[in-house]
Amino acid sequence: MDNSKKWYAVYTKPRWEKKVHLLCGQQGIESYCPLNKVRKKWSDRIRVVHEPLFKSYVFVHVAENEKSRVREVGGILNYVYSEGRPAVIREDEINEIRKFLDEFEDVEAQPIDLKVDSRVTINKGALMNQSGIVRRVLGNKVEVLIESMGYQLVAHVSKSKLTSKN
Repeated sequence: MDNSKKWYAVYTKPRWEKKVHLLCGQQGIESYCPLNKVRKKWSDRIRVVHEPLFKSYVFVHVAENEKSRVREVGGILNYVYSEGRPAVIREDEINEIRKFLDEFEDVEAQPIDLKVDSRVTINKGALMNQSGIVRRVLGNKVEVLIESMGYQLVAHVSKSKLTSKN
């Protein structure tokens, strides 16, 4: 059994991100709740507050045999799934988020909006680095048209494996 630790994203109850991060720490589970420095203005002052960058998400760093412990933490609803299993977040992606938040304030996280006819690049899997055109968006999957060797190939690809070129 693989006991090396991996990063996973978990869903939290609404507005429980900081509390879940604290509870994970208390139970010996390494977690990361990316906090955004936002300037808030009240009538008499301006203050910098720390808000979660990703609403209702926290990252946990656990081994395979510790994954069930994570579900027992108060405020965690479930893992974020991709292709039927908890989605693994790469260490370099976590480091990029940390680095980005150290350099910038008042950051906004926006989901990639995939529209029909937009150009995308597949960044994971057998079709990695192939470019294509979105034909249909089907929930969490996207039908991508790939032109290769004079043929049109249509692949159903998970949104998590795509990068928008627009």
